[in-house]
Amino acid sequence: MAVPSPSVTPVPQVLSMRQRTEAFNRCLRERLDSLVPAAMRAAGIDMWLILCQEDNPDPLLATMMPMDTWWPILQILIFHDRGPDAGVERINLSMVDTKDLYLRPWTGRGETEQWRLLKKIVSERAPGRIGVNIGRIQWAAGGLTHNLYGQLAQALPDGYAGRLTSAEIACTRWLATLTQQEMPLFRHVVQVGRHIIARCYSREGITPGVTTPEDLRWYYWQGCADLGLQTSFLPYFTLRQSPDNFGTFGADGVIRRGDCVACDVGIRYLGMCSDHQQWAYVLREGERAAPDGLRRLMAECNRLQDIFMSEFRLGLTGNQLLQRILARARAAGVPNPKVYSHSLGHLLHEPGPLIGLPWEQEQCPGRGDVKLDYDTCFTMELSIEAPLPDWKTDAFRFNMEEDVSFTREGCRVVDARQTQFYLV
Repeated sequence: MAVPSPSVTPVPQVLSMRQRTEAFNRCLRERLDSLVPAAMRAAGIDMWLILCQEDNPDPLLATMMPMDTWWPILQILIFHDRGPDAGVERINLSMVDTKDLYLRPWTGRGETEQWRLLKKIVSERAPGRIGVNIGRIQWAAGGLTHNLYGQLAQALPDGYAGRLTSAEIACTRWLATLTQQEMPLFRHVVQVGRHIIARCYSREGITPGVTTPEDLRWYYWQGCADLGLQTSFLPYFTLRQSPDNFGTFGADGVIRRGDCVACDVGIRYLGMCSDHQQWAYVLREGERAAPDGLRRLMAECNRLQDIFMSEFRLGLTGNQLLQRILARARAAGVPNPKVYSHSLGHLLHEPGPLIGLPWEQEQCPGRGDVKLDYDTCFTMELSIEAPLPDWKTDAFRFNMEEDVSFTREGCRVVDARQTQFYLV
């Protein structure tokens, strides 16, 4: 049975810019109210300072500002934890219009005034530990530049520079967590991403004997642009040429009947990223399905996915997850499994636990030591390798990637997963 083509698959309605902004800002309010206090208390900090410049934004800034605003010149966000009863005070010390999400005690123009007011705010609140974004492991937690760190240390009240500490744990909690409002929106993002792939893997995107993977890359990219979407990274399409076609035409890069195409693509939409690796097969004359050998490879990859999702447990590190998944897969006879999964959501590759790398299947120091938490999302990126007699090869590496969420109900695919080839 063929995977439905775009002509019979309902097209997810992409939101207008106004609708996107309204949805993003609603989620931002929820995130600021619920996640900032939890993140700061997990990090053990009394105040959290986020500083950056207009053309060199901190990775967190876009996730903490309303979508319909602009960030000119020096940005200073201040979070002060007044305790469980009073909650976290949020202050925007810049020229940005942050609606009613932050207090805005300054509407001036000069940076000297900003630094002077920052000193006053810190002095009045007398925080014990002041978190700043100088992460050592997570790049997303290291947005404070050396220059601004120096200016901050000089601007603080006497003795307060010694109270500065890394807010890496707070950054990780903030970026990795998706709220109750965001989870359905992320499913919508994934649905849109899958639909764009389906368009590519149809006669809209592929003309056998004419189309190349490079053509597909531009078709995908243009399709995203036409919907007002960004790609979350440079899209890739790869031709897996059948031996018969290689013998007749050589490695000319043209997609023909009997070939496979694999993609590695994703979109950025509503402030969140999708990431997929899926497969299409171009039917030969008279064929109604992909060859048995190829379908067996996908079935083995699906088995590895089942094992992957079943091993998620709160508090495990990425390295522990990697070892548990691989051990179970090998014991179950999954052929030559590899796992190289990363967190997903507001960013493409961070900041949750890293679960292997294509070139590292034992330990990933640092990022692999990050612990798993609820309400986080990942790419289930993995592969198997087995003989493919139909193609006269003893080692065919078959890779797949789907987006999954981990909640108290367990690890589940966000929308759906591929279990059959797209048929062209």
